[in-house]
Amino acid sequence: MSERVVLAFSGGLDTSYCVLALKEQGFEVHTAFVDTGGIGADQKAWIAGRARALGAVEHHELDAGQPLWDQFVVPLLWSGARMLEQYPMLCSDRYVIVQECLKLADELGTTHFAHGCTGMGNDQLRFDQSVRSLGDYTIHAPIRELQRETSNVRAHELKLMADAGVEVPESASRYSINENLLGVTLSGQEIDEFGVPDEDTHVWCRPRSEWPDGPLELTLGFREGRAVSLDDQPLDGPDLLAALNDKLGAYGVGRHIYTGDVSIGLKGRIVFECPGIDGLMVAQRALREAVNTKLQNQFHQAIAQRWAELVYTGFFFEPHKADLEAYLESANEYVTGVVRLSSDGGDIQAVAVGSRYLLKDPDAVYAQSAGWTPEEAEGFVKLLGQSSTLAARIRKR
Repeated sequence: MSERVVLAFSGGLDTSYCVLALKEQGFEVHTAFVDTGGIGADQKAWIAGRARALGAVEHHELDAGQPLWDQFVVPLLWSGARMLEQYPMLCSDRYVIVQECLKLADELGTTHFAHGCTGMGNDQLRFDQSVRSLGDYTIHAPIRELQRETSNVRAHELKLMADAGVEVPESASRYSINENLLGVTLSGQEIDEFGVPDEDTHVWCRPRSEWPDGPLELTLGFREGRAVSLDDQPLDGPDLLAALNDKLGAYGVGRHIYTGDVSIGLKGRIVFECPGIDGLMVAQRALREAVNTKLQNQFHQAIAQRWAELVYTGFFFEPHKADLEAYLESANEYVTGVVRLSSDGGDIQAVAVGSRYLLKDPDAVYAQSAGWTPEEAEGFVKLLGQSSTLAARIRKR
């Protein structure tokens, strides 16, 4: 009897090749599409059909929208973290994919797990390290193994698919596309070559010529740093994010180009679109900074940067990350209120903030009125700058 292997399967070129490669190695291939949102029923049906056409013994569809929200989106909003202050780690669905695939492997009684990562990018770290953190499994990476045989992996895969009579969509032959509840990322072709991305790279975020007439206004409600409502309607996290993706994407909000440092020393360039994440992060930050103290807000930046580095580089299940999230949860205890967002297209702004926890002194409004005397203000300024004043005087001698 052939050994079973669970393959994290997206239906794309790389994981399609993996099915053929693993079969060639004698495995009974079980494909697992972990649904982390972002695609519809027709696309999921196509993915299932592709798996069976390639020869998978069984195709499994696993729903992980809520785990993705709970384990990643919530602490992402608590932290407001972006890698290099730009990229909100849209790659983090990989961690939930690994979790769900390993659960399936346990159910099938196998310790073999496979993924479609190359030996060049950061995803191999995210997959491999997560597997090792979660249990004792054997990892198979057919694309990484293929790189021992050829320097042009994509061309080799396309030829193999053609020889096997498997049709490859035109977009897949040009770009590597990842789409989930968090957003869309694209690489390949002119993107990799640091050229101008083609119009075909617009997926969720519409170009200016297609923006609706008139501004967009939304209201987001938060409770302890978690988004809980849209325009006064309570929504579960995944549904709320999906609705924001549609509404903000229509206005072109959330489109970015990012160049990051791959862990093995290369520069990786992607186009990414995350309209819903952008809207949530702008709103949550506006509320958080209005209700937290000066010292909390200052320290927050250091915690957020550290959390982003761990998530980006594959240490999602590292105990240190859990330590940071304990602080972040505490720091969001009073981040409860409502934020109004507005967009004329292309970007989004938090134009109004309301909360019972706003740190607002009724006797003092910035640039308008103060609860202290001019003499007290003058003395405060003098004492605050005393060290700098002394340094300037003494060092002139």
